[in-house]
Amino acid sequence: MPNIREGLQNFNPWWTQEFKLKFKERNLYTKLQKFLPLPQIIALTGLRRVGKTTLMYKYVDDAIKNGFPSRNIVYFLFDEFKGIEIRDIIREYEITAEKDLRKEKFILLLDEIQKLNEWENQLKSIYDMYKENIKIIISGSESLFIRKKTKETLAGRIFEFKLEPLSFKEFLSFKEVNFKPLGIYERELKKLFNDFILTQGFPELVDIKEKEIISKYIKEGIIEKIIYKDIPELFKVKDISVIASLLNLITEEPGQLIEISDLANQLKISRQTLSNYLIYLEDSFLIKKLYNFSRNRRKVERKLKKYYPSIISVDILFKEDDFFKSKIFECFIVNQLNAEFFWRDPYKNEVDIIMTKNKGIMPIEIKYGKIDFKGILAFMKKFKVDNGYILSSEKEEIKKFNEKIISIIPAFKFLLKKE
Repeated sequence: MPNIREGLQNFNPWWTQEFKLKFKERNLYTKLQKFLPLPQIIALTGLRRVGKTTLMYKYVDDAIKNGFPSRNIVYFLFDEFKGIEIRDIIREYEITAEKDLRKEKFILLLDEIQKLNEWENQLKSIYDMYKENIKIIISGSESLFIRKKTKETLAGRIFEFKLEPLSFKEFLSFKEVNFKPLGIYERELKKLFNDFILTQGFPELVDIKEKEIISKYIKEGIIEKIIYKDIPELFKVKDISVIASLLNLITEEPGQLIEISDLANQLKISRQTLSNYLIYLEDSFLIKKLYNFSRNRRKVERKLKKYYPSIISVDILFKEDDFFKSKIFECFIVNQLNAEFFWRDPYKNEVDIIMTKNKGIMPIEIKYGKIDFKGILAFMKKFKVDNGYILSSEKEEIKKFNEKIISIIPAFKFLLKKE
């Protein structure tokens, strides 16, 4: 087993030297500010490589700049330390740094905590023992609350926040690009949006354009590590090849309606096993499930669901064919808008995204090429909605259909204005 003391020394350079951090603003960090002073544990979840550790380092940097003692800040990464317990780290830290956690204020940052067995019980014990003195921040590359008992164990003690891949506005900030007023920079923004799609929102790919590097980074650095390392460890799946095949089916045809029984037969597994595998992929943030919109919640649950990959397949990402560009465009926008609903009626009228906020309803169609209004008008008529949107690759226009107004707007403009 790796040495805990060596780990502590390697993970905490601010104990012995000045800590320098290059940080680009993330929307989530601004949101976190109101929660950080509270005693509750902060949990950061999200895909691998979206920047959870960097957010932790930002908190360290801010704390030190505000006068917090640097040697009272403890960061630990559990990737190679799966057999230990949190109390082992605390004990070793107190000996190494000659500290007593009952006598001062401390910050404890625990990265990839899902690697530990029964981490939630360990964390509860530490929180209850030291909550007056320690601010705890944890991270996980899967949803940390996939098990019901986890929620029950930590009820009232924890706030969970999901860090999404970069938004377009964040991407422009990383590139240090001015985008206001939009009208002046429209041509440049359209080109940058195409570059942004290739990064898929991963911060480390912001300045990378080479197909080989992007493909290797996404395939080997993210997808294969989640499929062949994280999921087997977390869910104890023996035949991981079926899950890999299931993910391939979804990535090859983004936005497909899945009929559980038919697909289970195709994969030669039981209906329940397929349902479990879909949940595992969701909880690992590799796929996104959209529900067919209805005002009746029970109907929503019963209807067929659409599934999109959270990461566009590198096999189609660089395709120049308009058919694939359309698929890429739709999938990327669905992920950027963090969509939860689509709509489809028995007559096959369909709308790609239905956004719901403050009891309002916003239908959004995604059209890379040809524009049509049939589906969105059917939805607007049925649900008595006056305004709808069609996100295009470049076309911009306002269309009126009696009392109904449909705004056609380039996707990059919509994403920037949305924020």
